[in-house]
Amino acid sequence: MAREFDRKLIFESGEVYYGYGFGENCSRVCEIVFNTSMVGYQEIVSDPSYTHQAVVMTYPLIGNYGMTDDDYETRVPTIGALVVREYNDSPSNFRSTKTLSEILEENHIPGIYGVDTRKITRSIRDLGSRRVLITDISTTTEQGLEIIKNTPVPHDAVSLVSCKKRWYSRTSNHLYNVVAVDCGIKHNIIRSLNARGCNVTVVPWNTPASDIIAMNPSGIFLSNGPGDPEDVTPVISLVKELRGKYPIFGICLGHQMISLAYGARTYKLKFGHRGGNHPVKNLLTGKVEITSQNHSYAVDEKSLEGTGLEITHINLLDKTVEGVRCEKDLVFSVQYHPESAPGPQDSTYLFDIFIANMKEAKKNA
Repeated sequence: MAREFDRKLIFESGEVYYGYGFGENCSRVCEIVFNTSMVGYQEIVSDPSYTHQAVVMTYPLIGNYGMTDDDYETRVPTIGALVVREYNDSPSNFRSTKTLSEILEENHIPGIYGVDTRKITRSIRDLGSRRVLITDISTTTEQGLEIIKNTPVPHDAVSLVSCKKRWYSRTSNHLYNVVAVDCGIKHNIIRSLNARGCNVTVVPWNTPASDIIAMNPSGIFLSNGPGDPEDVTPVISLVKELRGKYPIFGICLGHQMISLAYGARTYKLKFGHRGGNHPVKNLLTGKVEITSQNHSYAVDEKSLEGTGLEITHINLLDKTVEGVRCEKDLVFSVQYHPESAPGPQDSTYLFDIFIANMKEAKKNA
């Protein structure tokens, strides 16, 4: 006898998809997006940039290698919900310590499987990202639409996921001291900096410039994170105050905030970029990198004129801006994730550029 559906997705546009629940049995309104990665669901689930978002995995089988203790991108996952075609609750992996469903339940995150993820993905591509309610099967479409309508669009994502006080990640025989502004930082970014001889001090997103100056950093890193970059005004102001004084490197949300600080504009993409297979051309070298991405917003190319920022990378799929720099200020940023785990690894050289900038600044001090 076939199991009866017990969960559903209700889109603000009226579409309804029926499936089966895993993780936490709760209702939640999210922005629905899709991710095209074939591996790495643990890193996706634990990436703070997915706060308030329901992520549709286009790869059909999820959960088959469980969850391991060493692969989290943050200690407390804040993804809004997870939507998959087929869920495996009996993982086969010697490193696995818990199932995906157990981790979702522990962190109060709902999941749904058995839905047509291909159809949902095509809907998102055609109509754009929308708000959706993941809920019990008993919720009517009318009730669901009313819940979505009466749920405010959140603007507190960065303050929600940022650390509340500074913390440290040190390495032996360090060469540089990096202050990382935490807007939802992924742990593999910190590991990448540690591996290159950097002691990292991670500070809350609203840390004043005076506090950072007092730490006498070799360089400043601006992290990835969730939500609209224009909501993160303290960090934009921080960049305005500290640019030219210290080398600065930004990734994803950090890239957008650097661009805003220099006077450019950002805009929301129709359905964003999410996955480990986006081709990006480095305009400085002519090389094409396969990149990992996760963002809803992009920098407006025309608005960069006269800002002092030079475009260094473009996306070959839709020609959006993927990287900028101000050579004079030793400031640069990329929209994608060079620290990506489990991959690709084409862009790890960007951390070496940051190291070279800190070395140059130290030599000229």
